[in-house]
Amino acid sequence: MKAFRGKPSIYERIDMDAKQAELEVRGVSLRFGGVIALDDVHFSVRTGELLAVIGPNGAGKTSLLNCITGFYRSQEGKILFNGEDITHRHPHELVRIGIGRTFQNIELFPGMTVLSNLFLARHIHCRYGLGLACLFGPSVRREEIRHRRILEEIIDFLEIQSLRNKPVSSLPYGMMKRVELGRALALEPALLVLDEPFAGMNLEEKEDMVRFLLELNRAWGQTMILVEHDMSIVMSIARRIVVLNFGVKLTEGTPEEIIRHPEVVKAYLGDADPI
Repeated sequence: MKAFRGKPSIYERIDMDAKQAELEVRGVSLRFGGVIALDDVHFSVRTGELLAVIGPNGAGKTSLLNCITGFYRSQEGKILFNGEDITHRHPHELVRIGIGRTFQNIELFPGMTVLSNLFLARHIHCRYGLGLACLFGPSVRREEIRHRRILEEIIDFLEIQSLRNKPVSSLPYGMMKRVELGRALALEPALLVLDEPFAGMNLEEKEDMVRFLLELNRAWGQTMILVEHDMSIVMSIARRIVVLNFGVKLTEGTPEEIIRHPEVVKAYLGDADPI
């Protein structure tokens, strides 16, 4: 695995099998009473792919991500991750098998520092318990050094070196989004699920986030599912796009295919000629 910015990396020692991220969504349906949020949705994600899910407001995009990450449980269909049925697994179990995510609304701890927020994500990789942690013996110190090296690499990659000891509540919104991405990366996920990572950002912040995501995908081989409303960003970074509308999958394809698909144009613009 290649390092961030071409530097030697602790990630190079991770078994590539741990980065396998084959996801299959098979006929997933989700209802809230009489409201159908998802209706027989199916698609797949291949290892190393950056797939975008788009659709108008209320299309079911976040509901789909919540099903994949265990926050919702679909009434019908299956979700497979590397061949394993994860349809009814809990969120903490999915994190342990390699699925990490960011949220549409920032879910950081505002009173804690940036570094402390990142450290929280390392708990799933800790090999020691409370007793050893209290003693803080040599084995615990060695492991803490390893965790710190990983976090320092993420901090360098996201260019937030000067913010490491600042409370999250003091940061601009765009930087909070960057820290949330860092916390998700600290999980070392095989599959990274991003729910509107560009929401609320200005143009410069969006350009930085695009740069980070492209480098993660192309240089680090990070598999990603991205939900985003900014179509210009989606069309520029996604290799394949799935389109939802009122919980139904309209189509999927390359950006070039999607932008000219008549049903997609109709869903976004109403009755109109293809773009």
